[in-house]
Amino acid sequence: MGSTSAKPKVLLLGSISHASTAWSALGELAELIEPTATNRAEFIQECKDGKLDGVVAIYRTFSTSITGLVDEELVNIMPSSLKYIAHCGAGYDQIDVHACSARSPPIRVSNVPTAVDDATADVNMFLILGALRNFNTGMNALRQGKWRGHPAPPLGHDPQGKVLGILGMGGIGRNLKKKAEAFGMKVIYHNRRKLSDELSGGAEYVPFNVLLSTSDVISLNLPLNKNTRHIISKAEFAKMKDGVVVVNTARGAVMDEAALVESLDSGKVFSAGLDVFEEEPTIHPGLLSNQNVMLVPHMGTWTSETILAMEEWAIENISMALRVGKLKSPVPEQADL
Repeated sequence: MGSTSAKPKVLLLGSISHASTAWSALGELAELIEPTATNRAEFIQECKDGKLDGVVAIYRTFSTSITGLVDEELVNIMPSSLKYIAHCGAGYDQIDVHACSARSPPIRVSNVPTAVDDATADVNMFLILGALRNFNTGMNALRQGKWRGHPAPPLGHDPQGKVLGILGMGGIGRNLKKKAEAFGMKVIYHNRRKLSDELSGGAEYVPFNVLLSTSDVISLNLPLNKNTRHIISKAEFAKMKDGVVVVNTARGAVMDEAALVESLDSGKVFSAGLDVFEEEPTIHPGLLSNQNVMLVPHMGTWTSETILAMEEWAIENISMALRVGKLKSPVPEQADL
C-alpha cells in the first residue's frame, strides 16, 4: 500500500467553540468531517446510506440535537469502521456504553473526567452558600422594587459548623470538599466504595442512610445511570433532617423533582440549589414558583477556561486513539476492554 492511502475520518457531532487550533491540528492525522443531517432521522439515513463509512472516531459534545441519545439503535447503525467515541463532558449518561461494548469489535468511549472539577465545584459552592443564606428570595424582591420583601425572608444559615454530606466522591466531590472546608463545613460522604484516606482527604465515610439523616446540606455529585436514577426520592427526603438544604450539580434525574417540590412545599427542605434538571430545558413549575430555590441553567462548566480544557482533552483522546490505538481517559465501565 503506497503513501496515497486515505486518512481515517473523524466525525464532529456538535461544535468546537474554543479549541479550534487543536481541532485543526488533528487534521494532520485524519480527515475531519461533519454530518449533513440536521436531526436524528436524517442522521440514521446518512449512516444507512454509507455516507459516514470510514469514520474511525467521533467527537461528541454534551448535547447534540443532531443525533439525540447514542442508544442501542444508533450504535447498531453506526459505520462498521467506527472504533472510538470521544465525549466532551464528564457525565456520559447520553451514551449507552453497554451497547458500545457489546458491538463487535467494541466501540471504545472516553469522557473528560477532571477538566470540569474546579468549575463545577465552584458552582456547587455558590449554590450551597446561596441556598443556605436564602439569597434568592431577597434578590427577587429587590428586582421587583421591594428591597428585601414584605415580610423579609426568613433568616438564612451560616455554613460554618454545618455538616455537608457529599453523595458521590469523584473528582468534583473531592474538589468540593476542600472548598466547603474553607467555609468551615464538616464533610461526610457516601460512595459506592470507601476511598483511601489519601483520596478522601480525611472526609468521613458513612452509610447512605447516615448521610441522609445527619447532613445539614446534601450535595449530589454522582453520575446518572440505571442504579442512580431517582436515588433521592420520597423515602430519602423522609429520612433527612427537617430544614435540610439540597444541592444538585450532577444530573437532574438522580433526584425525583416532584418529590423535591413536595418536600420544599412542606418545609422539610429549607431550600435547594440546582444547576441540572430532569427534563432540561423544561423546569418543574413547582421549582420556578418557589422563592427558596436557587436555579442556574446548567452552567456548571460555563467558563472559557474550562470549555477550552474540556475540548482539548477530548481532542487528545482522539489523537491518542489514532496514533497509538488507546484513549487517554476511557470510561470506567470499559477499563478492562
